[in-house]
Amino acid sequence: MSFSEYNTAMRSNLCGTVDNDLIGKEVKLCGWVNKRRDHGKLIFIDLRDFSGIVQLVFDPTFEKKAYTAGKDIRNEFVIQTVGKVRNREKESVNLAISTGEIEVLVYSIKILATSKAPPFMLGHRDKVDENTRLKYRYIDLRTEKMQKNMRLRHRITTATRKYFNSRGFVDVETPILAKSTPEGARDFLVPSRINPGKFYALPQSPQLFKQTLMFSGFDRIYQIARCFRDEDLRSDRQPEFTQIDLEMTFVEADDVMGTIEGLFKSIFKKVLGKTLKLPFKRITWQESMEKYGSDKPDLRYKLTISDVSEIFSESDFKIFKNAVESGRLVKCLVVSESWNPSRKDLDSLVNIAKVSGAGGLSWIRVCDDLSFQSPIAKFLSEKEIKALISTLNLKPGDLVLMVAENFKTACQALGDLRIHLGDKLKLAKKEIFEFLWVYDFPLFEWNKDENRLTSIHHPFTSPDEKGKKILDAEPLKVKSKSYDIVLNGQEIGGGSIRINDVALQRKVFKLLNIEEKTINRNFGFLIEALSYGAPPHGGIALGMDRLAMLLSQNSTIREVIAFPKTQSAVGLLTGSPSEVSSEQLEDVSIQVLESEEE
Repeated sequence: MSFSEYNTAMRSNLCGTVDNDLIGKEVKLCGWVNKRRDHGKLIFIDLRDFSGIVQLVFDPTFEKKAYTAGKDIRNEFVIQTVGKVRNREKESVNLAISTGEIEVLVYSIKILATSKAPPFMLGHRDKVDENTRLKYRYIDLRTEKMQKNMRLRHRITTATRKYFNSRGFVDVETPILAKSTPEGARDFLVPSRINPGKFYALPQSPQLFKQTLMFSGFDRIYQIARCFRDEDLRSDRQPEFTQIDLEMTFVEADDVMGTIEGLFKSIFKKVLGKTLKLPFKRITWQESMEKYGSDKPDLRYKLTISDVSEIFSESDFKIFKNAVESGRLVKCLVVSESWNPSRKDLDSLVNIAKVSGAGGLSWIRVCDDLSFQSPIAKFLSEKEIKALISTLNLKPGDLVLMVAENFKTACQALGDLRIHLGDKLKLAKKEIFEFLWVYDFPLFEWNKDENRLTSIHHPFTSPDEKGKKILDAEPLKVKSKSYDIVLNGQEIGGGSIRINDVALQRKVFKLLNIEEKTINRNFGFLIEALSYGAPPHGGIALGMDRLAMLLSQNSTIREVIAFPKTQSAVGLLTGSPSEVSSEQLEDVSIQVLESEEE
């Protein structure tokens, strides 16, 4: 990339671009003082801008005035210098930086801004408490890591726009002040001054607007959309976040998935210089749960789940036999890595299974002679031992982890153990990017707390053709036309073919136990729009923040967002959320009640 466009009246070059080609030439540089070293006869300053660092030399025998001014310079001062590029002495060459073979002998310096002692040194960022870094984010963003993270994110958005623009998509903005349509996370509400007692909601996604645009004849649209959800936070969640959203008419699931595969191929080539193999692997939700215990499995390592229920149908081990007779399953995970777990390790695995809902966890160590070391070994017949060895292809040193539970609980418990072991044993290689499509999700799940059906994705997802026929009779057996894209064990996007029939949409709402007046109040405009000729359509939303996190190999999305909130949804830089004046509250007809003292 050429950096000549960065040259201005105040600088002739960027710090990180000064090289051997400029030896003997004059350069005018601007930037922040990264480090100052006073050697008595000489002063050295590392000058930094976003492009890198260059070493400045202040020599009193060359220019005394500049040398004297250099004595007053401190870290993070912003300065402008003029000097001549020369080779460094051989013993001071630093090949760790791009400018390490040269230095600039300064004969003019101007202080553009002074700085207080910074709250932390940029080079010590990894040792600084995150809250301190978020409070002084403008310092944190100066670090090389954050500069790289934010520029990588910029390259992702640039590649995204270029890809969609070249394929006939139209970039359409949708409202930020929208209608509250509660069916998922809580909305952030915005009071209306002009309409007292009424509220806007910040959109959790542009879903309904995307669909409405399809009804309006825009064959395919996209946007990089800001979304808002008032929910409990974790490392990969923020109250405000960014999605790559698209919607297309006259498509099936394969069309949407193929479009997204092309997008990722373009992003990886332009951002990371990597070539992805297409198409991505695709498995059903049922297969994903059965083999990996998760609907977003990490395929960088095998460690798959097996069903051994049949082996124990007539077992003397009553826990397993009773489970099979009652319709539950005996499922297991075989750890074939070179790992010799301690009793403490095994107890930890049992606790993980219990936290995941399992009543317990049985373990078996396979000895050198293929005998079993286990608390349950004495209950197992020779036939059962041989069947386990044959079915699971067991070898000396293997560890078998077994649960006897219903399908969902068994998969959940072993899936959580799989993730724990993948992390503990470092089974996943960081440099590998493994994509996966998971499709054929159930349309509904049963919510015990609310005693009703809820949507796995959202209520606008279409059931498959077979499912439409059994919606009323067996709704929990209905599969949907939905699909999630997973990268390295993280769901980075989800989408579906949408419902485009008014009667079917109303039926789904009623199965979700949404009353008619609520349907009309929250979704009336969608129902009305559907009645005016809605084409078949589908789309997807990709988590921009999570994608940037994975591509930059960070563990939290806060590292790829310029001004993130903490896990308690506080903006430490600005002090938000904050109280507002009584006049402001009066303008929007709101009264804040004081909480009662405990």
